[in-house]
Amino acid sequence: MPDDLPTAPATVRVRLATTEDARALAGLAAVTFPLACPPGTSPEAIAEHVATQLSPERFLAWAASADHALLLVEPASDGGTHDAARPLGYALLVRGVPDDPDVAAAVGPGEAVELSKIYVHPAAQGTGAASVLMTATTQAATRLGPGLPVWLGTNVLNARAQAFYRKHRFEVVGRRTYVVGGETHSDVVMALPRG
Repeated sequence: MPDDLPTAPATVRVRLATTEDARALAGLAAVTFPLACPPGTSPEAIAEHVATQLSPERFLAWAASADHALLLVEPASDGGTHDAARPLGYALLVRGVPDDPDVAAAVGPGEAVELSKIYVHPAAQGTGAASVLMTATTQAATRLGPGLPVWLGTNVLNARAQAFYRKHRFEVVGRRTYVVGGETHSDVVMALPRG
């Protein structure tokens, strides 16, 4: 991931990622995922999670899937082109039936849209890029699963993320366990109000 990312992008845009973005997004995920892990998560568990769950192959599959929406936020350019090597952040939506019974109990039976991942590069935090990405992501969720509940999970100790999600209307509706590289963690489940 480049170290010279702008710290305050004047203008950003959000677009659907393509398969061409997979390698850059996997690189960004390797930088951002460890920052969201709770204290005490072992470096080995984080490395295993990044290698197995956030690989370029995973991003390729998500970008090509009709049941996923993979978005990225990037600096806007004058020429209408994009620089796949420089995403500022990304989000992943997944449409499907939650396989975790605690999540299903919290968000209701049947299909839902999970906001599985949303991250911005540390250099872009505090610039507004995350809010622009979140707004576009919640709009994309209504297109991916019209009328379906929209939910996410975040670690119980990640107060900063929970405050960000509350700012964007998510409410705590339950709890779940989440495994990172074989280590079990406790998450809150948050969802957008229905209706």
